[in-house]
Order: sequence, then C-alpha cells, then structure tokens
Amino acid sequence: MGINKLTMDSYKPLRDLVFENIRSAIIEGTLKPGERLMEIQLAEQLGVSRTPVREAIRKLELEGLVIMLPRKGAYVANISKKELIDILEVRIGLEGIGSYYAAERISPDMIDKLEKISQELKEYVCLNDVENMLRKDEEFHNCIFEASGNTRLISMMNSIWETVYRFRLKYMSDYASAVNIVEEHNRLIEAIKKGKADLAESLAKEHIEKAEQFMIEELMQDETV
Repeated sequence: MGINKLTMDSYKPLRDLVFENIRSAIIEGTLKPGERLMEIQLAEQLGVSRTPVREAIRKLELEGLVIMLPRKGAYVANISKKELIDILEVRIGLEGIGSYYAAERISPDMIDKLEKISQELKEYVCLNDVENMLRKDEEFHNCIFEASGNTRLISMMNSIWETVYRFRLKYMSDYASAVNIVEEHNRLIEAIKKGKADLAESLAKEHIEKAEQFMIEELMQDETV
C-alpha cells in the first residue's frame, strides 16, 4: 500500500483527515479493490493511532467503499460489471437532462465559461497532465449542470464521479480518448450555443456511452488479471 504520512491540518479534526486520506486512496486506486485494510498498518503509514483508522473504515463501509467480512476483516469493495453499468446508465440520463436544459437556458457568460474550460482541457491534453484533465472534465460537466438551472444535478453527480474515478483515470490517460473528449465537448458546446436541446441531449448521451464502453472493457480486464 502506498499511503503517505498525514500532513496535519489545524482546522480539521484528526478523524476527518484520516477518513479523507483513506477514502481518496480507495477512489484513486492506491488501495485496490479486494485489498485488505489492516488497521495497524494503515495507522503506522498515516502516523496515527488505530482509533481514527477504525472509525474511518466504519464510515467507508457505510459509503459502500469498504466491505466487512466475518472473521476476515475489512476489504476495499469491488465494483461489479452490473454495478458499473447501473452507475453509468444513471450518469447517461443525468448528462442528457443537463445538456437538454442547458441548451434552453444557458447565458452568454456560461457559454464563455464552457469554452474557456474546454480550451484549458485541450491544453492539459497536449501536456498529458492527466490529473488536471480529470479536473477540467469534471468542471465542464458541472458547468453544464449549472447552466441547466438544476443545481441538484451536481450533487447527484458527485458520488458517481468518485465511484468511477479509477476508470475515468484510465480513460483520460489514453491519449486517443482524451483527444476525442475535447472534440466531443466542442460539438456539445455548439449544440448548446445554438439552443438545439434535442441534439445537445443526444450528443451528451453518446459522449458518456463511449466512456461507458471503455470503462466496462477495463473492468473486465481487471477481473482477468
């Protein structure tokens, strides 16, 4: 496991720092699906006692990121093909709705913001800066949700972003995929700018469906390793 010792943050309780650190390690794939979580080992790596680690594991179990097996301990939860498909089907629906209403309601300022984010994403693709590519991709989609006037969509998407993070990371790390994402974003922006709601919805769904296929293939490969 590759968790680093905590850098203490004075305005956050220790238990929150431990929880966030372990949670990030799971979401980002540092702690891999099926990997056992050893309290003593995690505590040593983080430079803390076992108590906040134990509390963090319990909270992560409630979030579905950790499973507890009787007489065996805590493990990073796997995501099945069915679960991944279910999650991405929900995302396809949300993205379609968001893009449809964004095309009807977007302001000139929000169009400028979308175009700026898209240009920044393109620059990070050229630099192969995957971390910032992921950040800008998320900003792009959240901007569409904001433009739709339905801010609830953003909160609904947060858990989806985190659940599929490791698959998005692989998708974005693939150069051809990253270039395609920029092109697909630009086509979506044009549809939204022109107020073509049905086209925007269709392009948004197609955009996520392509990612879905890639992510499912990656999951199947992981299961055969």
